[in-house]
Amino acid sequence: MIYAYLRQFPGSKNLTRQQKEVVGYALTKGFEIDKEVVEHSSKNRPIEERKQFEEFMHSMKEGDSLIVDDIWTLSNRVDELVKILGCTISRKVDLHVASRGLTVTKETPVGSILPLLNELREEERGRHSGVGRPKGSKSRSKFDTLQPQILQMLKEGESVSSIARSLGASRSSLKDYIESRSLRELVDNTFIEVGKPVEADIISDELLICPFEQEKQENQHQKGVN
Repeated sequence: MIYAYLRQFPGSKNLTRQQKEVVGYALTKGFEIDKEVVEHSSKNRPIEERKQFEEFMHSMKEGDSLIVDDIWTLSNRVDELVKILGCTISRKVDLHVASRGLTVTKETPVGSILPLLNELREEERGRHSGVGRPKGSKSRSKFDTLQPQILQMLKEGESVSSIARSLGASRSSLKDYIESRSLRELVDNTFIEVGKPVEADIISDELLICPFEQEKQENQHQKGVN
């Protein structure tokens, strides 16, 4: 099954524009969309309250494809987006992001995913601080090209001082970079296997089932214990 997922909320592209982007992408790829799924919800509605969306994620099977206009259509929160991506990958569902010409699978390079997550983090930071940055723009850093290496060392438990010495960099500037990119949070929550080269799989073998299902199973287990 090939699904087109559209979501309407304040500040997003209207459904017609999303549909045009998705259908245009499908035509260029030679896809025939089997079903359109449309969600109307507020932009900041937490995923726990989007029950129909969770049910839709559960309904997808191996070999299905999901096409969205942009990655933000699924969620505008990094933690939720990581969960959604983990779910599509664990179910072996191909996620196509039409406006970016990107397909996210288990084989997708890390370098294609990290910029999306960092972009969303800057959006979140701008909303909380009240000082926004135009969507898609961010200040560049000399550490950007070293990000996979920094992530790996953080994952291995190295301190900022140790990493700075290894890179021959200032501890304070590296600390600022790690905090500005929320790299510790990324290491703690991501499904990305940062220990492999950029061309390697983005999913750890430890993630075997959809995170939504895992939570459901844990809740059922807790009820059984109580």
